[in-house]
Amino acid sequence: MTLPSTFFRPALALAVGLGTLSLTAPMAEASELLQASGTSQPSFPTALALPLPPPPVRIFAITAERRALLNTIRYAEGTWADGDDIGYRIMFGGGLMPSLERHPDRVVRTARYASAAAGAYQFMPFTWTMVSRSLGIAAFGPQVQDQGAIYLIQRRGALALADQGVFSPLLAAKLAPEWASFPTLAGRSFYGQPVKRFHDLKRFYDDNLSRLRDQQTLVTAKVETKPACAPAGSLRCQLEGLEKLGPRSRSQNPG
Repeated sequence: MTLPSTFFRPALALAVGLGTLSLTAPMAEASELLQASGTSQPSFPTALALPLPPPPVRIFAITAERRALLNTIRYAEGTWADGDDIGYRIMFGGGLMPSLERHPDRVVRTARYASAAAGAYQFMPFTWTMVSRSLGIAAFGPQVQDQGAIYLIQRRGALALADQGVFSPLLAAKLAPEWASFPTLAGRSFYGQPVKRFHDLKRFYDDNLSRLRDQQTLVTAKVETKPACAPAGSLRCQLEGLEKLGPRSRSQNPG
């Protein structure tokens, strides 16, 4: 048996408190009008019950300057491994995680410390959960870890400094709360843990950035020395020219 809506009004007011009286009275009046006219009452969907869409995947560009800083973080955290990808599998204490499908989330104890940090940038589990949700990324592979580290650099307000290509004391200090091996302006770890000296980090950064820029120059030179297409008026050369302009330019070309 369906009871009229007015039957529930006193119980509803007592259940939810006097603060909702200004809302229940207009709703009850509207319900009575609908019943008098013989119109069925509409159902109102609850917005909070709707699932939230996943966040869009964010991708940061990896420039020579950003790569040099990423490598320097690995050097400071003890996961550089001469640039080998095995550094992305290192857990706190030096052991290797069995796979890169996910963060291992396993506490490792040494004589003085205990930590669940893992990966090339020694992400703590709660930090990695925040990063992966913010970026909309999954797994724990090298490219994903790189993106996560750049996100943390940006979150610390240091990405603009990193893009200048200068490893300064201010840049190191901004990242010290994120990576304990980076020195503050006072030269100490933000967390009282072992810390790398600023001059050692700067030396590594400068050497690494120089090599990366040299590699970039060689790649650019190889592209520029590619022989020009001939004959220039042929259909093949015209198509190659359109490929260089990109798909947006081709779509705007009526020919």
